[in-house]
Amino acid sequence: MRLTTVLGVAACAVTLVLAAAPAAGLAATASAAAAPDRATPELAAPELAAPDPAGLRFSTFSICAIDPKTGESGVAVTTRVPFVGRAVPWVRAGVGAVATQAWTVVEYGRQGLDLLEKKVAPQEAIDRLLADDKGRERRQLGLIDMQGRAAAFTGKETNAWAGSRQGAGYTVQGNILVGRATADAVAEHFESTAATGMALAERLILALEAGQKTGGDKRRGLFQSAAIRVADPRDPGRGGDHISLSIDVGEHDQPVAEMKRIYYTTARRLGYRSFSAVEGSDVVELKRMLHAAGYWRKDGPPIPEPPRLDFDRALLRTDPARLGALFDAFDKTETAFDAAWAVYDAETIEAVDAFRRDHGLEYEGNPKGLVDAALVEALRKGYYAPAPR
Repeated sequence: MRLTTVLGVAACAVTLVLAAAPAAGLAATASAAAAPDRATPELAAPELAAPDPAGLRFSTFSICAIDPKTGESGVAVTTRVPFVGRAVPWVRAGVGAVATQAWTVVEYGRQGLDLLEKKVAPQEAIDRLLADDKGRERRQLGLIDMQGRAAAFTGKETNAWAGSRQGAGYTVQGNILVGRATADAVAEHFESTAATGMALAERLILALEAGQKTGGDKRRGLFQSAAIRVADPRDPGRGGDHISLSIDVGEHDQPVAEMKRIYYTTARRLGYRSFSAVEGSDVVELKRMLHAAGYWRKDGPPIPEPPRLDFDRALLRTDPARLGALFDAFDKTETAFDAAWAVYDAETIEAVDAFRRDHGLEYEGNPKGLVDAALVEALRKGYYAPAPR
């Protein structure tokens, strides 16, 4: 039989046709899935698999899960092979999720979802997918439907540690891992976030992160990647695919951490950046320039000079108490000055936005009150222009 597998290489899609029995298409009965809440026994397998020049072997760990309250389904995965998102994770809104890994048959992703959509139970779907697969003992699959039914298959020829664990609303599966602890960490962290109100995408990423901290995929020095897919029937996605989240980290030395960073940043979640009240002498300088250009309190008086601390240095030795009183008085004066002139407030933000509009510096996507190099250059050009003779 021939198997056609599509892999991602950089920005290209490469189609490989293999005429070899180990990578055969659909094939023979799977062994029973792991019992709920229990990891499958550790499998005795050789430490290293056969060479993989075509990049078909996604030795990895993943979690497929649903959120029964929102109707979302998702898969998160990481591995020590690049571009894992092009092969392993599959989701469909209102249907469920599939992970196809180890010696990966990419077609099992779509075919598995088709079976789930026909209301075939996950275990039976696995049995059908593998019914004529002569290479089934090299496969690993995880499936979950929207009823929360989950099943997994780990072939006897996958590399240790390999196994899976199922629980309420999820299935975790992995191979070539440092040990059972990786799968347990993923499962237990996912369970710990149930009923917290946390988004499914975040729960999946954090669960994967917990597994990564145990050591994850035990191969070292290889390319690493991670991916997540979430389908949401409430979100039309792109072209009606209802994919609400799709992140691919094609290669990175910390792919799960990078996927987490991308998720938090693009969703603008609290913690993706550090921020505080903006105040200081640079804000005073900004206001001076905006005032001179007629954009900030143009009819008001100029900003006064900041307070200066002048004292007789002999007081350090002759009258420390007097010096302390001077310092206290200066602190109060400086605090009052900063409160009046050094705070980047709403009035100044409006002045900055007006200046940008009038000077061709307003671009789609700019945040309100953006003070960047282009604005500073334009302000300085006017402020320090030579006086007419």
